[in-house]
Amino acid sequence: MIHCTMEELLALRANEGSVWARQHVDACAECQREFDALYQRVAQLKALPALSPARDRWPAIREQFVIARARRRRRWVASGMAAAALIAGVLVMRPFTGVPQAEVAQLEDVKQQSASLEAELGRYDLDSRVVSGRAAALAAELEDRIASVDGELARLNTVPTQPGPELIRLWQDRVDLMRRLVDVHVTRAAYVGL
Repeated sequence: MIHCTMEELLALRANEGSVWARQHVDACAECQREFDALYQRVAQLKALPALSPARDRWPAIREQFVIARARRRRRWVASGMAAAALIAGVLVMRPFTGVPQAEVAQLEDVKQQSASLEAELGRYDLDSRVVSGRAAALAAELEDRIASVDGELARLNTVPTQPGPELIRLWQDRVDLMRRLVDVHVTRAAYVGL
């Protein structure tokens, strides 16, 4: 005996089936069970809850990112200011004796460059700018490296030492990292040679 196919049963359910299919379903118990099971499956599918897409999470994610970035920036600025104040305090309290003037001048020049780069960063409203994920990650990495250099500078200034090549090198590293950070924020660069 030939039974109805699923396509024929679906057509019957939509009132588009052939006369032969209608007569066969009425006469065949197996096709009648399949036709009833089809109705039950459709009813079960209709009874499922409607799936709706998740609500837009972008504002919450952006707010968390802005808060984290502001926290990092405050920490970075505070550590930079603390390092600068510590160095200035050491310089005022302990005059340079026996240090070549070239090293003193070079150190002052690098400190001035660092201060001007910090001022340049302060002119940009970084919280209201949209940046790519790569640029944001790059800025965070640079800020972490600057904080690390500031920590080294603070450590060197707690030990009574004369400004020397290591101190100048650390300040030059800080200036280089600051330049890269300015490049990331100003040009929205995604690569600065790290």
